[in-house]
Amino acid sequence: MLRVGGRAGAPVPAAGVSDGRVVVPMGQLAVKTAPLTLAALGLGSCVAVMLYDRVATVGGMAHVLLPAGPAGAMRANPARYAQTAVPALVDAVLAAGAHRPRLTARLAGGATMFANLVAPGLISIGERNTLAVREGLDALGIRVAGELVGGDHGRTVVFDLSDGRVRITSVRHGSHEL
Repeated sequence: MLRVGGRAGAPVPAAGVSDGRVVVPMGQLAVKTAPLTLAALGLGSCVAVMLYDRVATVGGMAHVLLPAGPAGAMRANPARYAQTAVPALVDAVLAAGAHRPRLTARLAGGATMFANLVAPGLISIGERNTLAVREGLDALGIRVAGELVGGDHGRTVVFDLSDGRVRITSVRHGSHEL
């Protein structure tokens, strides 16, 4: 088990582990193997980035809070920012036994929660998070196999490491699967 959060590379205490589900808090990431599940609760503008190797049944999730930040802050907590979380997540799943050519990504979240606070012509933090995550994955050659991003509502995401399924639930739109 490898968990990254807080200081760069520093282990953090297991958070919310019950009934085989590990809750990944904002600004952190977790890498596990089957039969566990990873969950991000109440995603608004945050983006859950999920990487999976179906053969090794190794997966990881980063609960990305912001697209980027000051260099010192990104070094102190790489899992918080898309710019540093994506490479950190890739490195962590590879260290746990995944094989890079088999990695696929799924994305969820990135909502515009307070559209009336976004000036006309500008994009919301949720959209900026989504774009930064996509750019990071593209730069590393990781294919996005599915996504449910945008909108104006929060979501809960559950990532099953036994088969790679991602269940996304929102109050407004019910459940979806990626």
